[in-house]
Amino acid sequence: MAKVATKQKTVAMTGNGGCAFAMKQINPDVVAAYPITPQTTIVEEFANYVANGQVDTEYINVESEHSAMSACIGASAAGARVMTTTSSQGLALMWEELSIASAMRLPIVMHNVNRALSGPINIHCDHSDSMGARDMGWVHIFAETAQEAYDNTIMAMRIAEHKDVLLPVMIMHDGFITSHAIDRFDILEDSEVKKFVGQYKPKRSLLLNADEPMTFGPFAMPAFYYEQRKQLRVALDGAKDVVRKVFDEYGKLSGRDYDFFEKYRLEDAEVAIVVLGSTAGTARYAIDQMRAQGVKAGMLKLRLFRPFPVAEIVEALSKIKAVGVMDRSDSAGSLGGPVYTEIKAALYNSKKRPAIQGYVYGLGGRDTGPDQVETVIGDLVKVAKGEEAPRETVTLIGVKE
Repeated sequence: MAKVATKQKTVAMTGNGGCAFAMKQINPDVVAAYPITPQTTIVEEFANYVANGQVDTEYINVESEHSAMSACIGASAAGARVMTTTSSQGLALMWEELSIASAMRLPIVMHNVNRALSGPINIHCDHSDSMGARDMGWVHIFAETAQEAYDNTIMAMRIAEHKDVLLPVMIMHDGFITSHAIDRFDILEDSEVKKFVGQYKPKRSLLLNADEPMTFGPFAMPAFYYEQRKQLRVALDGAKDVVRKVFDEYGKLSGRDYDFFEKYRLEDAEVAIVVLGSTAGTARYAIDQMRAQGVKAGMLKLRLFRPFPVAEIVEALSKIKAVGVMDRSDSAGSLGGPVYTEIKAALYNSKKRPAIQGYVYGLGGRDTGPDQVETVIGDLVKVAKGEEAPRETVTLIGVKE
């Protein structure tokens, strides 16, 4: 834990409330959003800040999430600091706009409160919504707790608007688990947040500058399209260095250390699990229980999913004998969940790559208890001892027969 450099206040607030409060402290120029469970309370609480004159944000009421992202794109292209929020089908309805925002290099910050995609209709947590948008050119950062959700909101603004990034950032936390549960966490003073995010100064003349007109959303023939996509890949890959710098700077300010991932009891571990989001808390408990039984288990909690921190993950996991990747989403028709396939690909060329197994769990908000994590660790122990071979297909845990 870094030394706290500024005065902070401890509050009791939901994860969504913390995100709305961070938005108030940032005071964006424009917010265009449409309510959808379980994100709704973010925009409800922020709308109250607008109505009460606590921010001078232009809040745009739209008729759909497609319109919300369209309005955000227009406002960001005009040089505004822009934020929005969504979940599940709302994110899916934004689909055609997501790649436009990244291609135009617009630093929009969006909360996605993770919720299962239809159908059937479900309002509870899994990661299928944001994972469906993983290749749209956005930076993706996950939170486990309300504290992380609050902190990520502030850091995301700095990352998105950095002159070497200029890309939209999607910040995730788990629907109802993190979004609606009241948690105890620390908030910075308004003046410190304002100083940290700074004043947004667009790098180039934008949509409303008549003296230096620019074209937005042009038609790109084959002679030009490919190079633009290359520029997007280079920018997103390069964003990793900026993410680390912002994490480090925020750590010095808040006393809370952040990295691409968190390692828990991984230093001497023989088996390890990889998780995202709120499941990490359950995993810590299960690992401690297994440690008490003599099992050297550990965890890697991934925070940065895009750009994917390949080299750092390889270094962290290459000495482990067996790794189980737990996905709260499935990629039907593939070898397993999206995190599993990313981790397996990252480790493929490592000379000391561990055996890897994929697990899908908790779809549609299905409860995930310590027993399921212990089952995964038990599987990995058998693989590490050579008693079982790694399974080539994904294992669905916690599902009815």
